[in-house]
Amino acid sequence: MTTSSHTKMFKQLKNKPVKLQKFIKHNSPKPRKCGKNTKKCVRCGNPRGHIGKYKLNLCRRCFREIAKSIGWKKYS
Repeated sequence: MTTSSHTKMFKQLKNKPVKLQKFIKHNSPKPRKCGKNTKKCVRCGNPRGHIGKYKLNLCRRCFREIAKSIGWKKYS
């Protein structure tokens, strides 16, 4: 389904609340239990470049911004 057809569907179902609830129930995305998107940066919510080591749970960009303030040093 394309985005435009989703908006058309919601416009049609706006006046039919029971059918709208059924549509949302069967077409909403399922919660993920495994895979890339389960681990996200706690600061910005980005799933890419995730650093989970030492329970940091930050993306690499956020880590670079706050590394000095949390006590990390750059050697070299």
